[in-house]
Amino acid sequence: MITGPTFEEMLHPQLMDPDIRAEAIAALDRDPLNPLNLYNITWRDPHNKVYHIALPRELTGVDAQIVVIYGKRFPSGSHKVGAAYSVLLEKQLLGEVDPSAHTLVWPSTGNYGIGGAFIGCRMEYDSIVVLPEEMSQERFDRIHSYGARIIRTAGSESNVKEIYDEVKRLRGSDPKIRILNQFEVMGNYRFHYYVTGNTLVELAAELAAAGIGDGRIAAYVSAMGSAGTIAAGDRLKQVWPEHKIVGLEPIQCPTLYNNGYGAHEIQGIGDKHVTWIHNVLNMDALMAIDDEDALNGLRLFWEESGREVLIRRFGLAEDTVAQLAETLGISGVCNIIGAIKTAKHYAMSEKDVVVTVATDAMERYGSVMTAMRADHGGLDEATATAIVDGVYRRAATDWIMDGSREARERWHNLKYYTWVEQQGKSVAELEAQRDPEWWLAHQERVGEIDKRLRARRRAS
Repeated sequence: MITGPTFEEMLHPQLMDPDIRAEAIAALDRDPLNPLNLYNITWRDPHNKVYHIALPRELTGVDAQIVVIYGKRFPSGSHKVGAAYSVLLEKQLLGEVDPSAHTLVWPSTGNYGIGGAFIGCRMEYDSIVVLPEEMSQERFDRIHSYGARIIRTAGSESNVKEIYDEVKRLRGSDPKIRILNQFEVMGNYRFHYYVTGNTLVELAAELAAAGIGDGRIAAYVSAMGSAGTIAAGDRLKQVWPEHKIVGLEPIQCPTLYNNGYGAHEIQGIGDKHVTWIHNVLNMDALMAIDDEDALNGLRLFWEESGREVLIRRFGLAEDTVAQLAETLGISGVCNIIGAIKTAKHYAMSEKDVVVTVATDAMERYGSVMTAMRADHGGLDEATATAIVDGVYRRAATDWIMDGSREARERWHNLKYYTWVEQQGKSVAELEAQRDPEWWLAHQERVGEIDKRLRARRRAS
């Protein structure tokens, strides 16, 4: 069986065998389908620096420093590949899946499915990705390029129930099928709690050394798709108890905000249910973002006229604009808007650092941006200026719900309707999640998984 890095090696790639690390770095661009790329699942570059961008205040309009870590340099172009790897690795080490015997099914609304196609096929599994038919064409193309099969379900980003129905059908149709459900399996949570969370703890010190912040992270902001990424906040709050965890969802599908529903255009988030792996009882605030703002905010970097306005009118450095144009996707812009709202809501100062995530990059949304241009015409200077001011610098403090005891109870109770009524969990299992020890026990399993992988290596 093919395996890759431990959790500790994903956090600290310098601990890998130096020869393997060097070969993996060389393969990332030259041979992207090589299984050695499993060893590139890390937030750190070849020099062990965290991939991040400190946003200029000319863009954000707030005193707090907003920092974006980005997933573009992960294999497959998104950090979701880390969650997919961790989920499969754990199941393989526990003897639940075998490439000679099982077909893997990856339920997804995009990036996890892409990551699953990459990981599953590199680890020699027959893989099927189930995702909605209205996702961007780039997503389907990339899944095919990695060697996985695709089943398209009805609807768009928020139609997860249709995905679950198809997965149930597949499970009953073939005894070889094994479901790797990102919304449920705790390997997803563990990757982000341990690898993403501890990476951010260490990044805070790097930032302080560069004159950014005071060595802590005041808030962590993440939109919820599977709610894996937001698990990093659980680790940050253990280091800094006053730390704020802020979750985001679309205004067009405000499930936690007001039990809302609907279709939206922020691909990768807002899946119309509360996921099993989301520790909502630890979340300090919920904010809703208009999908039109996220789309226009990305279009500003996609169109040359928008980039020119950022440089000439607002004074952003040309290389910063170019880097953001390459590393942001729709959900990344959504997260930046949420980070700006967070800084305003908590009246944060220049010593405060707010960190958020760009899950994927522009390369996945060319078709979406082209369609917007066809529908609305190209950006002129006035429109681009209005986007900078209206979407970023003047982001409003509306659609915000603080994580009061009552709000957290409501968020947790919403899990019942998906997980108990539809997915076979028991009420006792749901109630168990109210105890912080339940989450601590899952966090501590990182050491067990690493121990099993090291034993596998010694035995091979």
